Amino acid sequence: MGSTVETDARRESRAIAAAWACFGAGVALALVALAGPPRPIAGEGSVAHAAAGIAALIAASAFVVSTALHRRGGTAPMPRWQTVVARISTVAITVAFGAVAYLAALTAGEILALGLQGLQAPAVAGALLTGAASSAAGWLAFQAGVELRTTDLATMLFAFLTIGTLFSMITATDPRWWERHFSDLGSGWAFNVTLMVAGLLVATIGAYIGRDLHRWLGDPALRHIALVVALFAATGAALAAVGVFPVYRAKLLHDIAAYGTLGLFGVAMVVMTIVMPGPPRALLLTTIGAAVALVLAVLLWRPLEVYSATALEAIAVGILFVWLTTLVRTLAALVPQESRPSRSASPLRASAA
Repeated sequence: MGSTVETDARRESRAIAAAWACFGAGVALALVALAGPPRPIAGEGSVAHAAAGIAALIAASAFVVSTALHRRGGTAPMPRWQTVVARISTVAITVAFGAVAYLAALTAGEILALGLQGLQAPAVAGALLTGAASSAAGWLAFQAGVELRTTDLATMLFAFLTIGTLFSMITATDPRWWERHFSDLGSGWAFNVTLMVAGLLVATIGAYIGRDLHRWLGDPALRHIALVVALFAATGAALAAVGVFPVYRAKLLHDIAAYGTLGLFGVAMVVMTIVMPGPPRALLLTTIGAAVALVLAVLLWRPLEVYSATALEAIAVGILFVWLTTLVRTLAALVPQESRPSRSASPLRASAA
C-alpha cells in the first residue's frame, strides 16, 4: 500500500514538473515565433495560429517522453505482431494529441477574440498565452503516457469531434450550413481534418478494445478479437474518407464513406456484443436500444422529414457515443489491468491459453 502511494506521488510530481517544463518551452518558442509588432488574437498571422502549432508540438513531445519513461520495455515479452500493433497505436495517439492541442488552441483563440475584439497582443502577452496552452496540453499528454485506458481514448475522440466541429462552425463561411448537413462544414480545412483524425482515433480505439479483450479472453479468442479490431479499423478508415472526399468535391465518394461509416459501426456493435462472453446485460440492452434508435432516427429523416440531415447526423453521433461509452466502461470493469503478452505467432491463429 505504501509503495503504491509513493509511486503515485512520484508520478504526480513528474506530471507537475512536465507541466512547468511545457510552459517554459511554450513561452520560449512563442517569444521567437511572435517577435515583432503586436498581433491579433485570432485570424491569419495571429497569436492563436502560433500558439496552436507550438502547443501541438509540445503535446505530442510530452506524450512521447512520458511513454518512454513509464512504459519502456513493456512490449519486450510480446510477439512481433503484438509489438507492431502497440507501436502503431502509440504513433496514432501521438498524432491525435497534437491535433487535439492544435484545434483546441485555435478554438480558444476564436472565442477569446470574440470577447476581446480589436485587441492586439504584444509578443510577451502572446507568449504567456501560448505557455498556458502548452502547459495544459503537455500535462494531459504526459498523464496519458503514464497510463492510457480505452475509456480515455473514447473521451478524447468525442472531445476532439466537439472541438473540431465548434471551430468549424465559428469559422464557417456559410452561416446557414445547418439547414443542410454537417458535411457542408467541409468547405473549410478544419472539419475535414477533424474527420480524418477522428477516423484515426476510432481505429486506435479498436486496437485498444482488442487489447482489452485479449487481456480478458486470452489467445483462444484471437480470431474473434482480430475481427473486432478489423471492423473498427474499417470504420475509422471510412470516417477518415469522409474528410478526404469533401461533399463539394466528390459527393458520391463522400456519401459512400459516410453511409459506410454508419454501416460498419453497426456491424461492429453487433459483432462486439457477440464476442464478449455473456454478453453483459447492460451492453446487450444498450446495443439493442442503439440499433432501434438509429433505425427510428433514419425514418424520422426519410421518409417522414421531421428534421434535416444535420439533425440526423448529430443524433447518430450521440447514439454511437452512448454505445461506445457503455462498451469501454463495461470493459474497464471486467478486464484485468495487467499486460498480457500473447503466445501466438499470429493474431489470426488462436491457441490454448
